[in-house]
Amino acid sequence: MFFLPLVPLRLGGKKQLAMLFALLLVVISVRVLTLEFMRARLHDPAWFQYGSYAKFDRQARDILEGRQRLFWIDDATRTDLVQYPPAFPALVAFVYKISGEWSAYSVQLVLWFIDLVLSLLLIAGIAATAFGWRAGIASSFLLALSPLFALYAAFPSADVPATWFVLGGNWLLLLALRRKSVWCALGAGVLLGVACWFRVNPLYLCVGWAIALFVLIRGTWPLRLKVSAAALLATVLVISPIVIRNYLVFPDFTPTGGTIGLNLWEGIGETELGRQNGFHFGDDKVIEHERAKMGWPADRPLEVHWPDGIRRDRELARESLAFIRQHPISFLGTMIGRMWGMLKVAGDPVRYSGISGINVTSRKCLPPHWQGGVIAMGVNVLGMIQSVARYLFLPLVALGIYFAARRDWRIACLLLVTVIYYLVPGTIGHTEIRYVLPMHGVLIVFAGAGIDQLFHAKAQRSKET
Repeated sequence: MFFLPLVPLRLGGKKQLAMLFALLLVVISVRVLTLEFMRARLHDPAWFQYGSYAKFDRQARDILEGRQRLFWIDDATRTDLVQYPPAFPALVAFVYKISGEWSAYSVQLVLWFIDLVLSLLLIAGIAATAFGWRAGIASSFLLALSPLFALYAAFPSADVPATWFVLGGNWLLLLALRRKSVWCALGAGVLLGVACWFRVNPLYLCVGWAIALFVLIRGTWPLRLKVSAAALLATVLVISPIVIRNYLVFPDFTPTGGTIGLNLWEGIGETELGRQNGFHFGDDKVIEHERAKMGWPADRPLEVHWPDGIRRDRELARESLAFIRQHPISFLGTMIGRMWGMLKVAGDPVRYSGISGINVTSRKCLPPHWQGGVIAMGVNVLGMIQSVARYLFLPLVALGIYFAARRDWRIACLLLVTVIYYLVPGTIGHTEIRYVLPMHGVLIVFAGAGIDQLFHAKAQRSKET
């Protein structure tokens, strides 16, 4: 509701209507074509981690059939239920209930439809609030063309819902900075807390946001303290039910779900040095390692987080941290490589970083009887434009950060907090590009600001001549 005053477009003008039509045509075309591509691959582990979704599916079915509660955990031995926050299994159960179809396809369609509108609104709103309506339009077109966002919008996973709330928090954070508003900061913290109900990854971002607000807001220190504390405390309050539940249910208390050790261990297993020292990448390899360590036979049931998953995860963390202390320089190099993998959206993806999307083509996305003709040609042209946009993306981001810092360094720094969070602490353990979608949403905003300044410079030169 606060988006409309920030974008002073006369929607009745022919140019504005044509631009809106072009934007909708591009975003719907890219998203529909990518959805068709992914619907044929939801059971292909090379494209979708169906094993992870199967855990959510099992929990959703247990909720609907009364074997599991929506939030509370009755059995303290079920450490597997704390691996993920409770919101996404509940969402899957809700979609199953209202659709009547208990499958990943129903969840995929619901999330795809919501993201089609919501991601466009959020990124355009952040860009318009930070840098003006022209940057908002440029960011909207970049998002519409983005293979990364199109691919993961077609994933029935917790990554996209968590992204909505982190981006919404960023939008309110900008308003808190601009208006020196405790209420906007409070709203930003609430949205970040809700994101943590879907994915634990952004949990400590609230600390970065609070520090940034305190440093960047112009005003007296009591005002700055109130605004920054509002963002921090709101997040803490929203996630506190999960923390309290875990404390009361499990003898081995875990505030974050007991996955830190696993991510550290598998992250070290990505490297040759790690593999030489007994670390391996992949849940199956972790289970194999732990089975051998505990002397369990092959027929005894063992999962990554069950039984006694919290204690076992802590042991993995201790092993991993001991290795990191012994090889700090090597580990730093591994982190830098991961950072590049999280940023790289063009060309071949960095190994272990996940897929950064597809450029749509008639061969990939259209049925055989549509492989030729005008429609196929249009799809191929659209894919070529996507390819160009992918290779230009990081240079545009760098240009946008430069211009944004010159224009309003406070806003630039506030947005960069989210980017730095996902790039630095976010890459300590194993990570994938789908985990850092909020960061890429902010990077699209910077790229949109870069395009805006390029057009502005061109317009200025035209006036001078």
